[in-house]
Amino acid sequence: MIFESQYQILADTWQAFERNLCRLLSYEGFTNVRLVGQTGDHGADVTATKITPQGHKRWLFQAKHWKKPVGETVVQETIDAAYEYSASVPVIVAASGFEAPVKAHQKVLMASGIPLQLWDSEKLVERAKRLPDVHTNKRKPRPYQEPAINEIVSAYYSKGENRALVVMATGLGKTFVAAESVRRIRQNDKRQVLVCAHTNDLVYQLERAFWPFLRPSETTLIWNSYEHPTMEQLEQTDYAFACVDSVSSWIQAGCSLPDYGILLVDECHHVGSSMYDRVFEELSAGKEGGSFALGLTATPWRPDEADLTAYFGDSRVSIDMVMGLKNGFLANVDYRMYTDNIDWESLKNIQGKSFSPKQINRTLFINQWDDSVVYKLRDTWEEQTNPRAIVFCGTIEHAIIMRDKINSLGFCHAEAIYSGSSGKEYEPMSQYKRNRILSDFAEGIVNVVCAVDIFNEGIDVPDVNILVFQRVTHSRRIFIQQLGRGLRVSEGKEKVIVLDFVSDIRRFAAGISLKDSLGESESGSTRINLPNKVTFMKVGGDDPETESFLRQWLDDVVAIEDSDEDASVLKYPPLLPGGKI
Repeated sequence: MIFESQYQILADTWQAFERNLCRLLSYEGFTNVRLVGQTGDHGADVTATKITPQGHKRWLFQAKHWKKPVGETVVQETIDAAYEYSASVPVIVAASGFEAPVKAHQKVLMASGIPLQLWDSEKLVERAKRLPDVHTNKRKPRPYQEPAINEIVSAYYSKGENRALVVMATGLGKTFVAAESVRRIRQNDKRQVLVCAHTNDLVYQLERAFWPFLRPSETTLIWNSYEHPTMEQLEQTDYAFACVDSVSSWIQAGCSLPDYGILLVDECHHVGSSMYDRVFEELSAGKEGGSFALGLTATPWRPDEADLTAYFGDSRVSIDMVMGLKNGFLANVDYRMYTDNIDWESLKNIQGKSFSPKQINRTLFINQWDDSVVYKLRDTWEEQTNPRAIVFCGTIEHAIIMRDKINSLGFCHAEAIYSGSSGKEYEPMSQYKRNRILSDFAEGIVNVVCAVDIFNEGIDVPDVNILVFQRVTHSRRIFIQQLGRGLRVSEGKEKVIVLDFVSDIRRFAAGISLKDSLGESESGSTRINLPNKVTFMKVGGDDPETESFLRQWLDDVVAIEDSDEDASVLKYPPLLPGGKI
């Protein structure tokens, strides 16, 4: 049980204290619950939104997992944090209670209109025990998800199978499918579950995603480089969400694992490393008598050609992005690939018969056109109801420039957001600031985020309906994941408009490949009636002439999309548009 007893609260780690507070709030009906775990005094800011008849109200929680009662100094810290987060209700959550002056101070603040709340461990236990012991997920599986869930459950109970691979594009809800499948399995089989991923961020996201599918009495823990559970804790916990390197190191040190009935690997295209091999071997995962091996991925391509089927068998479910778009499982896409920055005259300077992406990108493209991008975003803004946008940028400097240019036009409120630093000029953005921006983005206070390298970290807002690509990426997997940020369906969302300004010949190849996959021929005619489309454009309108030329020029579209910098990817250039050589 979350906060089963006051003793359990004090015995837990401070990290578990903070996360369990978030889990409690989510069960109590709070939305947009976010944790900022960055202070060194075992305290953290948690923000959450409560929907009332008067509208949305933001709460700020200051969590103190101290062995001593909280004193008055924390009161002012909490009030300051509430102002910083624009929160209406400040709450101090103290594992060991409060000193008497704090409660007197609370009365003064309440009288002056500041509704400070004080939650001690007794109150936390009381609130947790009031929760009904049922899972809180209210959404039924979508029509395409139910067969996937049934496949996983049947694989678990099929003699000799003991493994399953699920390939579902970003936006189709593969985590929902996994969590619901495991929930159904555990209704009849209470064996423990080990959920593995390759990064800390993903591990934390997975635990949060599973909460609605768990009863409050089911226990979870995090196992990574920050949190080190004991063997006793591992044996007593229903779900362990772990970084694979921590589990591998544990095994390498000669320690055994609990008898996990299920090993779930998210982003399973990362298997094939010695770390994953060690975990699979220890659990005999996927083999008769071992743990049931369940692999999830949206992008099953690996550069080293590791065979996923060796770990999880043939895919039982496979729904890629194109299939999801064609069948209406994802939001309709209006993909606009801009060609304005092609310098046709520069083709005369390409020598020889071997044309690599490196040669072409250095010669063919003009990169400085940020102003045109911002004006086009402003025009596109008028096309969407309740517009919400992500602009993918390559560097922190570029994200800040784009933020400032967008804000200078005044049609929306933009923020730059990034994780690490880029050179000496910019310090890493604090977790507090990232969470503040993401909270405001989720609530519509911020309308645009100019993102660098965090396309899969917290930016999971289904209402996003405009994507702007300004970042060159040579990874098909990253491109698909970025595109998936806008493809999630939500109520009232008719389509996502994609504005692609990327200066890379492989991206043009990807655009042509996507267009063809969606059912359009080289002439642009539609073979079947689909709402999705990919259009080659200039800022002033369609550009079919350039598309036609690129199709003649590109030798093998699929090969070019995945080619390296020095590969020979083009035919000898024919006449340029307008008959120029």
